[in-house]
Amino acid sequence: MAEQLIISVSGVRGIVGQNLTASVATDYGCAFGTFLKNKGAGEKEKLSVCIGRDSRPSGQMLQSAVTAGLCAVGIEVIDLGVVTTPGVGIMARQLGCGGGAVVTASHNPSQYNGIKLLLGNGIAPPGDAAEQIKQYFFDKRFALVDSPDYGDVTSDEQTDATHIAKVLAIIDKEAVAAKNFRVVLDSVNGAGGRVTKKLLAELGCVVSAINDEPTGQFAHGPEPTAENSEGLCEVVKTQTAEIGFALDPDGDRLAIVDEAGNYIGEEYTLALAAKYIFGKRTGIAATNLSTSRMIDDIAEKAGGQVIRTAVGEANVAAAMLEHDCIIGGEGNGGVIDLRVGPVRDGLVGIALVLQLMAETGKTISQLVGEIGGYYMSKDKFAAGQNQAWEILDSAKKTFTDAKLDTTDGCRFDFGDGWLHLRASNTEPVMRVIVEAEDQRTAQKYIDAVLKIRTKVLG
Repeated sequence: MAEQLIISVSGVRGIVGQNLTASVATDYGCAFGTFLKNKGAGEKEKLSVCIGRDSRPSGQMLQSAVTAGLCAVGIEVIDLGVVTTPGVGIMARQLGCGGGAVVTASHNPSQYNGIKLLLGNGIAPPGDAAEQIKQYFFDKRFALVDSPDYGDVTSDEQTDATHIAKVLAIIDKEAVAAKNFRVVLDSVNGAGGRVTKKLLAELGCVVSAINDEPTGQFAHGPEPTAENSEGLCEVVKTQTAEIGFALDPDGDRLAIVDEAGNYIGEEYTLALAAKYIFGKRTGIAATNLSTSRMIDDIAEKAGGQVIRTAVGEANVAAAMLEHDCIIGGEGNGGVIDLRVGPVRDGLVGIALVLQLMAETGKTISQLVGEIGGYYMSKDKFAAGQNQAWEILDSAKKTFTDAKLDTTDGCRFDFGDGWLHLRASNTEPVMRVIVEAEDQRTAQKYIDAVLKIRTKVLG
């Protein structure tokens, strides 16, 4: 059975040429532009949207189609070219745009692409706004204009420079540069290689870059997981580097490899960034329900606290803005520092981790050892919407003794660990995350979920 186009709070995502076509992208651009015009009703000046894309071969076509839709409803378009998702968020604010759009499928395989929307503040639209855009799209209710009122298209090539300047402003550039860190970077032939190499050069790092040409022909699976980082681990060892960084195709997720070539994982990206920030300030952090409790341990030790939200960058960013959080992000390797922008940002993660290393004089493995950790298992499996509801209902009946949070799927907190079971916003799958003190404890919850899956899915 063919996959259906996914339209969610995260935007549109689908398979190019099957359910995601140029006409779909144009209509979605019209819908977004119509939403922005209605939101800004009464304003005399023309609204503008900046648009960028990751390096996928289908990106240029889809970007042109979205641009056509925006222009058709009278929106000015600023073409940023191949840039990271956080770069688009930064430029939306820098240029005073009404919104931003990124043509990307993030960590999904190359046959996928998508359209991620941002409001003028650089954050994805909240649930009610996303639902309104979705309805405009389905109803084809577009505020089309006559030819003289079409939006113009201009270009801007300042994204890299603007992004780097904002990141450098939150750290001590000279302190990091004095260390001349040997770094290996794997940007998976995505959008993040060019700007990250520039940042690392500014920080005085000696860089060995692999898979850094933005061809969109991913050298391995695009998600920065352990399995997909084996090549990076080997290069870190052979180059005797002090750290390895793995980005996803749109540069908003970051995984880390230590000086011995060990993949330490995406969960430690936020934990290490939080360790640096909480070492300087006491305050509040925000993260989602699926993120490791390591950040809770770090915050508690510093006299701070952690707010938990539903999964999704927009949810975490909104909580950060509401509570003036000093750090935030998600356990998928996404770090958010509001001083740079309310978007997950691989460059921010890199800068904060290098600053932590420079100030402490410690290796990544030493810093990870200080944080400690838990056993965590992340898995996903195909499930339709009705099957997902049935699985969640069965889980509620199975884990009756747990503390239950239904903010986003079901999170079950036990005395010896926790389990989060939810339907993905971006793929037709369910995700199951388990964290416990050790593997044996986690396994009993994994086995219980497997039993439920088998009963429902067969």
